[in-house]
Amino acid sequence: MKTLLVVAAALINSHNEVLLAQRPVGKRLAGKWEFPGGKVEEGETPEIALSRELNEELGIVVESSQFEPFWFLSHDYVAEFGFHLLMPVYLCRHWQGQPQALEHAGLAWTRPADMQRLPMIEADADLVERLKTFL
Repeated sequence: MKTLLVVAAALINSHNEVLLAQRPVGKRLAGKWEFPGGKVEEGETPEIALSRELNEELGIVVESSQFEPFWFLSHDYVAEFGFHLLMPVYLCRHWQGQPQALEHAGLAWTRPADMQRLPMIEADADLVERLKTFL
């Protein structure tokens, strides 16, 4: 079984809303909402990978020191996609620039209590519950 290491951020604005990104057409789980982030490339730390991914996906700049370790997800996608997902998740309240949907179908600032109204990817369910108790 292959383990896929990805990293994600819960970007939190001044209203305690979290940024969600909608997966685009043509990608696995298209139309579902997720936390922004992506694959950790060989030779990258999770924080460096997350800074790179947020710049590529959202056009924002985040210094690695702004990431606060929060949670990690372990989710079995073996039957559907042939891998097991391992995902460290970081909180982030400070970045430069305005997030834009450069690689997603859309973006939404949402309170954790309202996230169940959106079709979220299954792997993020426990993270949403944890955010509800935190924010």
